Amino acid sequence: MLKLYAQDVSEKDLIAIRYLIGQYFAEKAMDMADESWQKKGWTNEDAEELLKAKMRTPYKSDKK
Repeated sequence: MLKLYAQDVSEKDLIAIRYLIGQYFAEKAMDMADESWQKKGWTNEDAEELLKAKMRTPYKSDKK
């Protein structure tokens, strides 16, 4: 990437390159998530349950 900035590359091309790199990493992350999902044997029903779950850690009050 740094070498590209040293070249005479237009701003439009740099934006397009950054977009393509972002797409690459987004696809890679999705592939990793899909692999993990399959290894755990999760289903669409599991996804629905996760969406409904309240997984926030409750705050502990210092007041007694």
